[in-house]
Amino acid sequence: MTTTYMPRPIPPRVLKELRTTDDAGRAPAPFTDEEGGAPLRCCLRHSAPGERIALVSYAPLRRWAAETGADPGAYDEQGPVFVHADDCPGPADPATLPFTNAHRVLRRYSAEGHILGGHLTDTGFLAALREAFTDPEVAVVHVRAVEYGCFLYEVRRG
Repeated sequence: MTTTYMPRPIPPRVLKELRTTDDAGRAPAPFTDEEGGAPLRCCLRHSAPGERIALVSYAPLRRWAAETGADPGAYDEQGPVFVHADDCPGPADPATLPFTNAHRVLRRYSAEGHILGGHLTDTGFLAALREAFTDPEVAVVHVRAVEYGCFLYEVRRG
């Protein structure tokens, strides 16, 4: 049996909230990205030069916990993410695992919201993701950038 791992961008409902007040209680400050290359969490691609984007504070585990009834306790955290400043259509190919061509950390969480470990990978991203879900306790995996530790997207157990 083949399992498909679907990356989950920040949902449109949440993006609407973040574009008003982010998870740190601040209003976003949109700007024009002159250079491009920012990893956008709304459509899971890099920004193009000239796009209007915003850097907002996002609490992915807190929002997942509110949806699922988990209690992440001390594992709750918030951090910076880039999103389009205005509505966007979301990922062009929702089945493609983006941002896998660099060192990444796959952080594993239980259904209760507690961290179960992590895995650093630079090659073999899909194998590392498959391995994470071999543990039946893993409910969700956060894919994070190594250089800043920023949240990129989540993958949930199907």
